[in-house]
Amino acid sequence: MSFCIAIKVEDGLVGIADTRVTTGTQAITAHKVTSIQHDHHCMFLMTSGLRSARDKALTYFNEMLEEKDDKFTKVYEAVNAFGEQVRRVADEDRKGLEESGLDFNLHVLIGGQLEGDKEHKFYMLYPQANWVEVSQGSPYYLIGESTYGKPILDRALTYERPMDFALKVGHLAFDSTRRAATDVDYPIDVVLYRKDSFHIIEHRYTLQDLQRIGDWWQEHLSDLIDELPSGWVEQLMTQLVKPVIGRLPDAS
Repeated sequence: MSFCIAIKVEDGLVGIADTRVTTGTQAITAHKVTSIQHDHHCMFLMTSGLRSARDKALTYFNEMLEEKDDKFTKVYEAVNAFGEQVRRVADEDRKGLEESGLDFNLHVLIGGQLEGDKEHKFYMLYPQANWVEVSQGSPYYLIGESTYGKPILDRALTYERPMDFALKVGHLAFDSTRRAATDVDYPIDVVLYRKDSFHIIEHRYTLQDLQRIGDWWQEHLSDLIDELPSGWVEQLMTQLVKPVIGRLPDAS
């Protein structure tokens, strides 16, 4: 399982991906982020699913970029091209995977901005190679383990929030997930793109780098629960029967 999140806010894009890869009984650390940038040509992708399918599709895509990279002027064109490679890998490997009891599974988040794009874009590509665009109304997509981080994103994140806020909320979503899911863990790769900059920055963080943030959140979350309006709770508590203090009656 993976944790990869793509966030699109008004002033840019935020991507966070864990690096835990499980193969049988082993767990390794590996990149799930790939960045491509030169001139006014800037995009990155994150993947969740079968590692073999990811590596093969990415290899085919990189070969295609060597020949056709300058023909893409919008991000959706690159998404379509990557989708073609996903279909190619599915055609080649699906039968063998199914015979081994495995489903063909590859979800991809692709974001960035090319010279023909009026704004920054994020897309989520399904294993069937069809895609949806991350919109202002729902400014994020999660692939991989999405159960535990989604509530905080839905409560706190909006398109109008700045990039630093989006990064903080995205990290809290990851931290909630890695505490609950054994196959999601540090290190994490963070990718940032500011609108119209045509420049991506990427940085890796370990547990030691950010543990104080998770600890701070855990402590203050408990404090906030104590501060919740509690009139309705107090009304219930007053109805509880208080225990009788004293000697129990003699059973004889």
